[in-house]
Amino acid sequence: MDKLLSASLMCANLTELKKSVEELKNAGIDYLHLDIMDGSFVPNITLGFDLVNAIKEITDIPLDVHMMVNDPSRFIDRMKLDKSDILCVHYEADIHAQRTLAQIKERGIKAGIAINPQTPPECIRYLTDYIDMALVMTVSPGFAGQKLFAGAETKTCRTRELLNEWGCEKIPIEVDGNISPENGKKLSKSGADIFVLGTSSLFIKGKDMKQAADEFRAVL
Repeated sequence: MDKLLSASLMCANLTELKKSVEELKNAGIDYLHLDIMDGSFVPNITLGFDLVNAIKEITDIPLDVHMMVNDPSRFIDRMKLDKSDILCVHYEADIHAQRTLAQIKERGIKAGIAINPQTPPECIRYLTDYIDMALVMTVSPGFAGQKLFAGAETKTCRTRELLNEWGCEKIPIEVDGNISPENGKKLSKSGADIFVLGTSSLFIKGKDMKQAADEFRAVL
């Protein structure tokens, strides 16, 4: 399975966002990762639906929207996403996760399920028919700049083992949280396929984003 890079726009310079998006396209970034937080599921508020739609209008890079919100089904229709995009919701945030994932799929959007560090990957066993991606959080969601949690490699490896065991070898695993080149290399060996890149790997002061992306790819 190809290794793909998803750039976290939460870490970009929002005052020059269009320029940043153009630089990311030049760097060959595969997805633009947008974190939507509600201040309830996680103790932070970040990007909103209007910004998601505005970015969709200025680029053809697929969007990788990560909803860290309670009851996410309320907001699916607020975003103008299509079949090239991924919309990921949290297992812990939705009592009716299967229904929400089915709703995303009915809209023609790729569906993802995210699990927090303390959540066992076995929980997604009966959701695999509804997902196109599994997101393993490698930090507690809500803030950038955290350290990788101690069990990240083991959990990523276990998630890959389970998906393969369930006949879901083609479902990619995304990892999100302190994905430095060093951590990316370890997680790639553990079975990760998509890497959310932020301040520890891509948005580095004084470094060209294409150079940073190329350096990250080189370690995978």
